[in-house]
Amino acid sequence: MEIKEFTVDQKLRLDKLVAVEEPTISRSQAKAGIEAGNITVDGNVVKPKDIAELGATVHIALPDPEPLDLTPENIPLDIVYEDDDVIVVNKPQGMVVHPAPGHPNHTLVNALLYHSPLSTINGKFRPGIVHRIDKDTSGLLMVAKNDHAHQSLSAQLQAKTNLREYVAIVHGNFKEDQGIVRAPLGRSPKDRKKQAVVADGRPAVTHFRVLERYGDYTLIACRLETGRTHQIRVHLAYIGHPVAGDPLYGPKKTLKGAGQFLHARELGFKQPTTGKELVFTAPVPPIFAATIEKLRKQAGLPVDKAI
Repeated sequence: MEIKEFTVDQKLRLDKLVAVEEPTISRSQAKAGIEAGNITVDGNVVKPKDIAELGATVHIALPDPEPLDLTPENIPLDIVYEDDDVIVVNKPQGMVVHPAPGHPNHTLVNALLYHSPLSTINGKFRPGIVHRIDKDTSGLLMVAKNDHAHQSLSAQLQAKTNLREYVAIVHGNFKEDQGIVRAPLGRSPKDRKKQAVVADGRPAVTHFRVLERYGDYTLIACRLETGRTHQIRVHLAYIGHPVAGDPLYGPKKTLKGAGQFLHARELGFKQPTTGKELVFTAPVPPIFAATIEKLRKQAGLPVDKAI
């Protein structure tokens, strides 16, 4: 059991205040702790939306986090390609890539470990993982089965020689047909769960081109030159075209789905041992395809065109 206390010195709703005062506790964890009675104010049970009086004492007694589990799990995988060095997998929307607090198991890594040995370079909890995509982003990932392959794939990412192209449905109607977003990214100074364009952030470059226009929405392709956390989502929100369905960076009024309409459609790299150029594609998930068909009908466009 972790015990902490602090004195209230600013007027914020309690769940947000706890997350601000205690960086190791997320706002969702704070909300859950308050609702469970594990976070109190001057000994009193409160609600997440309550605003405590200045000078009051907030007492936090949270249970120890659930240990991360790297047990191999027999979870079905959509394997697009595999050889002695690499696995290319089409990750479904809703699956977390590797174990982390709040997602201790049932991840892509648990499924991969059941299927094959993986490289050990990226640490205990991320074996084989060379790059990631978000939980609610679908699409292609390359996974290293040994350390030699991991070093090769990582070097290709660093040298920007590999291919990573996404498709996204975004809000608004682009005036231009293509463009480049160059804007440095780092942790948001306003919300530590978010990334943001910040002056002292890491360089980030996203290339985009318009595929179809639907009036209030646009279908685009995005090619990553760099691979920062949430890069496409933040860059598109930054230029006024947030990804539809994005709960973190987009508007509340958006397209209904199972998260952001963002899919890693194309992936290319050199095979680590032979040097052969490999390129793979994966179709968008059914909910993505159905949404495009609906938008095409509303815009009077052909519905049977390939995405």
